[in-house]
Amino acid sequence: MGALNLVPASFADYRRLAERRLPRTLFDYADGGAVEEVTLRENVADFEALRLRQRVLRDVSQIDTGIELFGEKLAMPLILAPVGLGGMYAPRAEVQAKRAADAAGIRQCLSTLSICSLEEVSRETGTPPWFQLYMLKDRGVVKAMLEHAWELGVRKLFFTVDLNVLGARYRDVRNGMSGDTGLWGKLRSGVIDYAFHPRWLWQVGVRGRPHDFGNVTRFIPRTSMQNYRTWVGQQVDSSVTWKDIEWLRGEWKGTLVLKGILDPEDAKQGIASGADGLVVSNHGARQLDGVSSTAAMLPRVADATSGAKPLLVDGGVRNGQDLVKALALGASAALIGRPWVFAVAAQGEAGVTRMLRQYRDDMHNALGLTGYVRAVEVDGGALDRG
Repeated sequence: MGALNLVPASFADYRRLAERRLPRTLFDYADGGAVEEVTLRENVADFEALRLRQRVLRDVSQIDTGIELFGEKLAMPLILAPVGLGGMYAPRAEVQAKRAADAAGIRQCLSTLSICSLEEVSRETGTPPWFQLYMLKDRGVVKAMLEHAWELGVRKLFFTVDLNVLGARYRDVRNGMSGDTGLWGKLRSGVIDYAFHPRWLWQVGVRGRPHDFGNVTRFIPRTSMQNYRTWVGQQVDSSVTWKDIEWLRGEWKGTLVLKGILDPEDAKQGIASGADGLVVSNHGARQLDGVSSTAAMLPRVADATSGAKPLLVDGGVRNGQDLVKALALGASAALIGRPWVFAVAAQGEAGVTRMLRQYRDDMHNALGLTGYVRAVEVDGGALDRG
């Protein structure tokens, strides 16, 4: 079946459609990882390698995929992960994704570096999303964002802790998205690349405006991609320690979740610093290549924390069966980034809606065929450890 006639079902289907429709720089920005992308591949491969334990002759006529997380009910243990520049993948893409998430009964976590601001997403969808933030060098900016998010009704804050240095992403260098690109690099990552994708240029580049930088626009002099890159680079803080997280805990009255935990000792320290939850994540394999996959580290972190706080996982979850595997490894829920970005790039809100429906159907099937009736009951017994 040709890509143009494809009715997408899997992650690979949406990825293929997105690749056709996006400028190469944007596709690679979402699709790529750090350095040689070893960890990027292992994030997926290690979930694929897990085997589920099929059980029969159990009453699974009333399957419930729902969970409760941080005091909220979700129709399944899934959250749309924060993705920087996500609004460039379809017209006002973060708003479209939030509508699809709401309809599916799950939550969206909006990136600090989104194109659509917290105000826009909240206004256009009727409720605020969850919000992701970094520890920036300018603590005044951090505090201003915290206060602004609270005023808009945000009560769930995901704080990314694994960006004390910027990862080396070779695809972005090759495409002129980072580094000293020179004139050719600027042309390739801009005019030439976009000109070969007129549909994207019209739908997103023209109809999808305005293209500022959402939540950080007011902090960047003269909105432009170059000024954005410069500002982000200047705000990366390599001096952050656990004391800064303790300061953050004092500033934020709502739920605080630390995203980017990959080591059991860090997990225990995160709980000690006052976090209400943790996300086992290697930043989508976009920071340090060669680190262990999320599927490999999740059970180790779960053992170290012994269920003291909700534990989430981000990276490598590509379908509803992976969701069940994540639960079996000790997660309360999972975040997905690339899947929703490629779905919205391929088919907008309808694509994200269809993708989430497939996740739920796949999860329903996996629960039924492993003999579980409720998602919250899934444990290590769902895995065939042979």
